[in-house]
Amino acid sequence: MKQHAALITGASRGIGAAIAEKFASGGWNLALTCIHSREKMEALAGRLHASYGVTCLTFTGDMGKEADVRNCFGQIEEHFGGVDVLVNNAGISRVGLFTELSLEDWEHVMTTNSTSVFLCSRQALPYMLKQKSGSIINISSVWGCVGASCETAYSASKGAVNALTMALAKELAPSHIAVNAIACGAIDTDMNACFTEEERAELAGEIPAGRFGQPEEAAELAFSLACQTPYLTGQIIKLDGGWI
Repeated sequence: MKQHAALITGASRGIGAAIAEKFASGGWNLALTCIHSREKMEALAGRLHASYGVTCLTFTGDMGKEADVRNCFGQIEEHFGGVDVLVNNAGISRVGLFTELSLEDWEHVMTTNSTSVFLCSRQALPYMLKQKSGSIINISSVWGCVGASCETAYSASKGAVNALTMALAKELAPSHIAVNAIACGAIDTDMNACFTEEERAELAGEIPAGRFGQPEEAAELAFSLACQTPYLTGQIIKLDGGWI
């Protein structure tokens, strides 16, 4: 039986690391990427290999840069032939007034959050098209659905991811390749470390579920999407405790 392989970008911590753990527990070989936290990623890969016996390929690079993406997929093709599932998780945020947002910051957010999805999806597709199967799962945000004050670049980048998800799903449906997005709400990760305890409590009070989501809950949903029929495609699924 062929052993499936999944690529998870931004996998050194938070949602990405939780998704890696979930796929590894299911016996999937993994390709993991990050841009800065190489030591954390290597430690995660070692632990997943020891715990589940899966192969964990690691790559340090910027998935918003075409050269890095090509190098990453070159290693993936050498080890696995390609990937059956692509989880586009790499992402950053910038908080501040729109009038104080520099072009450099705007481009950095758009490249990391949106261009990376384009580049990785494009590189993953030849293998999926050849197999006539596969799944692309984009980790998005509720702010891509409704927008957030003082997070304009982040909202715009995730809105682009959502639109790309729906458009690409239609293009790939005849090839039995599913494309879906998970629009996360307030998930308890380092991205929310900017909030004080008081601000966290206030935000949690606005969420009908009464709490932040956990990375493991996003991982459960991502794994479920990977195992679903490809007839489930083009969906932007909110994981937000009923918040938005």
